[in-house]
Formats: sequence, structure tokens, C-alpha cells
Amino acid sequence: MAKQSPAKTKMLASQAKKTAAANRAAKLARSHVPSQGAPPEDDYFDQDGQWREIGLAAPARRALIDEGFYQLSDLRKVSLAAVKDLHGMGPNAIRILVAEMKKQDLSFRG
Repeated sequence: MAKQSPAKTKMLASQAKKTAAANRAAKLARSHVPSQGAPPEDDYFDQDGQWREIGLAAPARRALIDEGFYQLSDLRKVSLAAVKDLHGMGPNAIRILVAEMKKQDLSFRG
């Protein structure tokens, strides 16, 4: 049997890679089929409306909801330092919260 040319070997390898990639993409698409009517972000979706409106990132929204803060006025009960200590609250989220609290004439607990 004659040896395959390098070009043919390269072409066959390329075809095998393309087929494997297509199979992986199809498998991934089948595994991520959302259930009917499911919200895009699981359990937090119906609770983080106000946090979405002001532009908070998902980790910050989840941290606030986990602590029982569902709207901006709830933050009057805690200090800014306590909010900063929440896991998921980054500097951008703190800036957004402080700015929104000022807009609504609210302040953190002293």
C-alpha cells in the first residue's frame, strides 16, 4: 500500500476536526434547551428587577437578594461597609448603589 501524501493527511485531519466540532456544538445545543417559560437567570429573575434597572452586575444582584435586599430603600437598614463586605459586591456595584441612593435622597445607616 502506498503512503498517503501529506496534503491528503492534512485534509483528512481537518475534516475529522470539523466533524468533531460540529458534534460537540450539537451536543451542547441539545443539553442547553431551556424549559418552556423559564426565566433566563433562574430563581433570582423575578426578584432582582430594581437591581437590573439600575445596571448592577449579576453577582452584585445575587448578593443583595441573598441578604434580603430587594429594593434600594432596603439598603437604609445597613451601613455602606456592610454592603461592601458582601461577596459579589465590586467597586463598580458600590459606585452604582451610592449614586442611585443619592438620586433618591436615601442614605446608608451610619
